[in-house]
Formats: sequence, C-alpha cells, structure tokens
Amino acid sequence: MLRVPRRWPLLWRPGAGVGNGTLVPGRLCALKPGVAPAHRLVWVRELPVSRTILVVDDERNIVDLVRMYLRKEGFAVETAANGKEALEKARATQPSLVLLDIMMPEMDGLEAFRALRRESDVPVIMLTARGDDVDRIVGLELGADDYVAKPFNPRELVARVKAVLRRTEAASRRPPVIEVGDLRIDLAGREVTVGGRPVQLRAKEFDLLVALAQHAGEAMARDRLLNLVWGENFFGDARTLDVHIAWLREKIAGSTARIATVWGYGYKLVDEQKQSTAG
Repeated sequence: MLRVPRRWPLLWRPGAGVGNGTLVPGRLCALKPGVAPAHRLVWVRELPVSRTILVVDDERNIVDLVRMYLRKEGFAVETAANGKEALEKARATQPSLVLLDIMMPEMDGLEAFRALRRESDVPVIMLTARGDDVDRIVGLELGADDYVAKPFNPRELVARVKAVLRRTEAASRRPPVIEVGDLRIDLAGREVTVGGRPVQLRAKEFDLLVALAQHAGEAMARDRLLNLVWGENFFGDARTLDVHIAWLREKIAGSTARIATVWGYGYKLVDEQKQSTAG
C-alpha cells in the first residue's frame, strides 16, 4: 500500500474499465498487481474506510481473539489494557464502538465509562464476569448499550457489535428534533427542554424519552421499550423500566407532554394540550 502523491496524474492502463478502481490523490490506496508506478501507468483501488472498534481488556488472550474475529468482519481494531489507556485511545482514534471490560487495573471499566460519557456518546458494550449482576446493572444504568458476560462466543459478540452499530446508525438518520407539546428533544445535542426550561437527564432516561416521543400517542409494550433502550439481550429486572419512567415523570413534571400508564401493557407519551383541544 502507498499514499498517492498529489502530483501523480489520473492515468489508467489502456483498455481498463473505470469500474476497476479510481486514483484518488492524497488517499491511502492499494496498487493493482502488475502495474508499476515508475511507468506512470498508475491504476489503484481506493480502500474502503473501516469502522474502528476499541477493545479494552487486560486479558491479552481475549483481546487477541476478539481482534481476530472483528478484523474478519472488516472492522479496524484498536486495543487498550486499562481504563486510563482506553480514554487516551478513544480521544485519539474516535472509535465507532467501545468494548469495555469492567475488571481492570489502574482504572476499572465503570470509572472509565463515566469519564468517557462526559466526553462522548460513542456506543459501549460492557464485558462482565458471569454472575456480576451489580456491575452489569450499574453499567446499563450509566448508559451502556449492551453487555456480554464472560466467557462468551466471539461470533455472538461480533453479532452484538453489528446490532448496536445498526441501532446507532438508524438513530443518526432520524429528525434532529422531536417536539411533543412543549417538550422539545434535540437528538444531536441530547438536550431536553420543557417550555424552554432545560431538563437534565441521564443517558438511559434520554433514550427512553426518545423512544416514547418517536411514537407519541402510541401505546408501547414494556418488552418493546426494554428492547429499544436496553437492547434485545437485556435480562435484568424489568422494574428498571418502571424506575426510569418514575424519574422521567418527575423531571418533565409541568409539561403538556405526559407519560401515561397503559395498564397491563406498557406506557405512552401523550400531549394533554392537544387532547383537550381535540375533545
């Protein structure tokens, strides 16, 4: 591979189809076999930009195994052995997703996750020891997108990475602002206001409010909300949802948007002002 100098002309071998590749000055490219730059018959294929996954674990064998499987699926991989190093790598590489072990030296995964969340909304999958329910629940309540218990199947881990990335990319294509009554949600800035008054929400509170607002007026089943906000593989206490609903109700109190209980089913976000006008 080489970085193509900007002075190289855009030339290709006579008879070659343009669909075989394009010379992009200044970009990292791979030379087509048998074509010599010295002869100025430059024919290259631009390399696709890979999404980067940051793998953070102090167990070298786990890091090596995960890296191998991720690379097979076309991901670029960065690694770190502790929380402190993970923060430095995250700032330097701006990964698409972080796989973060909890039990590590110097700075554990939960502490690193808190620090990371102050700087970035990058998706995070927590790696936990089997049976560490407290750490797992704390991680999810801090805003982790998913968790995987050790020992794990690397193929399943890669599948979860892809699933989280799909959800993240789908969310990025949604409208930047949602309004329900006087409740305004800025998706890009992750900011919420009620009648112009800022409302401070935790990560999962925000995600839950967004899930309800995107389906305003629609009854949302409890299982559906858990899947949307905590992931399809969430096996924690279902009361986690009720606790977050209670927190949200308290924080948006006074808004014309209200979270209503649909008994025996779930919840829905309604605009009371709109309902009263319609009535």
